[in-house]
Amino acid sequence: MSLQKQIMEAMKTAMKEKNTTALEALRAVKSALLLAQTEKGAKEELSEDQEIKLLQKLVKQRKDSAAIFTEQGRDDLAEPEIAQAAIIEEFLPEQMSEEEVTKVVDAIIAETGASSMKDMGKVMGMANGQLKGRADGKTISTIVKQRLA
Repeated sequence: MSLQKQIMEAMKTAMKEKNTTALEALRAVKSALLLAQTEKGAKEELSEDQEIKLLQKLVKQRKDSAAIFTEQGRDDLAEPEIAQAAIIEEFLPEQMSEEEVTKVVDAIIAETGASSMKDMGKVMGMANGQLKGRADGKTISTIVKQRLA
């Protein structure tokens, strides 16, 4: 089932359950998908990679907003953002743990012979390619820096 169909089914369920937080998050996803499809030069259907990137972007936006709200002592605004991020994450592939990401990064470092921060770009490029959609860039970057430092 395509992502759009999954979103529509989830929206119907959220409406029946009167779950406003889920409905708001799902409407944001639907809107972002429609915008991406109607962009200039876009194909009619989004690829799975494009859908995953879009979902990751939406989750990151919500988490960043929640962090800012928490910093400012506005937990009342941060909680819905965190809840929406969790709802959107349900449509992403299962995320890898830090230990699993570390193993992949170690294998890439061994494969490329990377030894210093100068090689970070090469390692990050390969890691992002292999871990696409299963780990966020911030986690990968942090682990690569730890390993190459």
